[in-house]
Amino acid sequence: MLKAAGYVESPSPGVWQITSGGQERILAQPLKFSEATIREINRASRAAVRGDSIEDASLEPILSASQQAPVERIDSAVKEIEEAVARELLERISQAPPQFFEQLVLDLLHALGYGKSEADLQHLGGSGDAGIDGVISLDKLGFEKVCIQAKRWQGSVGRPEIQGFFGALAGRRAKKGVFITTASFTKDARDFGQQVSENIVLIDGARLTSLMIEYGVGVTLYRTIRLPRVDGDYFE
Repeated sequence: MLKAAGYVESPSPGVWQITSGGQERILAQPLKFSEATIREINRASRAAVRGDSIEDASLEPILSASQQAPVERIDSAVKEIEEAVARELLERISQAPPQFFEQLVLDLLHALGYGKSEADLQHLGGSGDAGIDGVISLDKLGFEKVCIQAKRWQGSVGRPEIQGFFGALAGRRAKKGVFITTASFTKDARDFGQQVSENIVLIDGARLTSLMIEYGVGVTLYRTIRLPRVDGDYFE
């Protein structure tokens, strides 16, 4: 959360330091952050995960916990935990080697049901990959396959990258491809993706982390909550 707000940064794995903006904030509020500052940090965190601007996030209504029903408070807490996990996933991915992210993408697609076995997933990557980082065979003989491109970017992926990937599919004689990035896509890139939606699926950082959490890739569940309610049938 503090990283999304620009108060801390991680120059290397396991190392965190306060930014100049964070130092100014501490000098302004040495004892504790005000409620307004905490709301600002929360909005920045949500915007970072979804790829929105902080201004867009600031338009969201803020509902205090006292105004929510118990189940709504649980749902809000779960959502907050998932957002925190999503931020940490993107942070871990950004600090890992590029080959790790490419393999992670293949693992995720396999968890989604692509490829009957791990042998059906081929990791390419490296120089000379022609824009293809991996290939998944959908049948044993390899007649039908899905090509993968994994981009670990900080900025937005534009239309030229999607067009280049579309051309790379033809070079591989493949009809289907998945373009996955840790960042977001520009409007032009999404518009082109819609034009070739029968051939290419675009997955941005927010959807990537959501799928990782849903299918348990890189995450584990450490607690199960059992919620009781009255059994009306019993009393009838």
